[in-house]
Amino acid sequence: MLKNLHIRRLSPALTKQLRPALTKHNKIAIAGVSTLGAAALAFSAVPSSAQTVTTGTPAAAPQAVYGSQRIPEIKGTVTDQLATETVKVEAIAAKQKAAADAATKKAAAAAAVKKAAQERAAQERATQAHATQAHAATAAVSRSTTRTAVKPAAAKSYANNLDGWIRHSLDIMRSKGIPGSYSGLHRNIMRESSGNPQAINDWDINAVNGIPSKGLLQVIPPTFAAYHVAGTSWNIYDPVANITAAANYAAHRYGSIDNVNSAY
Repeated sequence: MLKNLHIRRLSPALTKQLRPALTKHNKIAIAGVSTLGAAALAFSAVPSSAQTVTTGTPAAAPQAVYGSQRIPEIKGTVTDQLATETVKVEAIAAKQKAAADAATKKAAAAAAVKKAAQERAAQERATQAHATQAHAATAAVSRSTTRTAVKPAAAKSYANNLDGWIRHSLDIMRSKGIPGSYSGLHRNIMRESSGNPQAINDWDINAVNGIPSKGLLQVIPPTFAAYHVAGTSWNIYDPVANITAAANYAAHRYGSIDNVNSAY
């Protein structure tokens, strides 16, 4: 029985130190001793109470080769792990590249949109500026045409005589809404003063009271002041001012100077 047989295996370091000095025969012997030790360990693993020992093909010893050779199982496992890590790294790199490409495309698209918007804005500003210039030019032409077409009305002139005084007074009366006609004015002027703008009455009751009648239509100073028409002279002897004030008074008292046929 090899139950109690113990064979001490050489350590790899000691084997490495002794390898140069060993002959081929010695190497074969050491291999045999190793095999015998393995067999002894197998027999020692059987319980002492066992009655029989099953014989047959001994269990295969773990594959191990000392020296420069590597263990195949370990090498395959490490290689597979490295291959898996390489695939993972490549996949991450591919995702990063795809993300970078997408970001670049997005930035390029945004830049294109911004540039297009700027170009549209510039075009709109140019169009607006052109429209403003065209409008200004049109307005300038229109103003020039208007100034050319509309000439300032020449100031109307009147003769410095009874006819001119009556016509001038009538124009003022029309602008102020005072009724009266040329014939009504002329008739009353000829009766009151004979057409003399400096005429004065110094004998009637008004003269006795100290307010004699004056001018073409013989108006007393209080009546002239009360019915004076704006835009005319305040001189009671002024022909146009005298006629217009008298016609305004007659319109308020008689409806029109045309209705006056005697002293009023």
